[in-house]
Amino acid sequence: MDAIFFKLAFIFYFAATIISIFEIFKDSKESSKITPILAGAGFVIHFIQIIYRYFEIGYIPVTGMHHASSLFAWCIVIIFFFLQYRYKIGIMASFIMPIVFILMLLSLAFPRQIQPLTPELQSYWLPIHTLLAFLSYAAFAVTCGVGIMYLIQEHYLKSKHLGRFFQKMPNLQVMDEINYKLITFGFPLHTLAIITGALWAESAWGAYWRWDPKEVWSLITWFIYALILHARLTVGWRGKKAAILSIIGFLAVLFTFFGVNLLLKTIHSF
Repeated sequence: MDAIFFKLAFIFYFAATIISIFEIFKDSKESSKITPILAGAGFVIHFIQIIYRYFEIGYIPVTGMHHASSLFAWCIVIIFFFLQYRYKIGIMASFIMPIVFILMLLSLAFPRQIQPLTPELQSYWLPIHTLLAFLSYAAFAVTCGVGIMYLIQEHYLKSKHLGRFFQKMPNLQVMDEINYKLITFGFPLHTLAIITGALWAESAWGAYWRWDPKEVWSLITWFIYALILHARLTVGWRGKKAAILSIIGFLAVLFTFFGVNLLLKTIHSF
């Protein structure tokens, strides 16, 4: 059943992604109402799959890259729907759903097997630390999508070729506002994820910090988003600069999430 729910969620996300991309080339100014319905169906089925897996294994399904990528995608959809409710920007799906689909596709590529938790992982810190980290990463993922939207819209304004696609996009001020609010949401969560991870490490291994590659790259990511906020509040780096930094920050997130586990030796290989 777990595999069936996952594949159904994948299919709905895939359909939502295809239709959302089609929206970019559609002549009509109105955004399709089908994409949110398909994404919503995928989200609900995905949630059922996560809950089913939780009761099947007895803990939050986050160990292993298959489950981690899946949960990452699900968290992004949460934030996407919140923004849709708050701002009602239909074209945003064209930039967010492809990220969700790629994460689900990567999840399919990793083994589904679950290994028994080691004694160090059998802790109440597991759900706290991981959910904080995943929600922060999801917020940063969406800032990347919004940052790309911002750069495209700015290009249209400078070129003065204001076609239908331009008219579907929100104005630059709204996108800059969304970018800032998402970073101010994700940054404290990422900070708490690092803190809870340190507390967990001390109880598990007797040291708050071991300079493990995952810890180092989590700290590098933290510094990047701290720089984005600092530059915005002190020297006024808004708009295009903030959008570019958001994309760079998400690249650091991706390396922290995938690159460290796949390329480097880490105690976080679980």
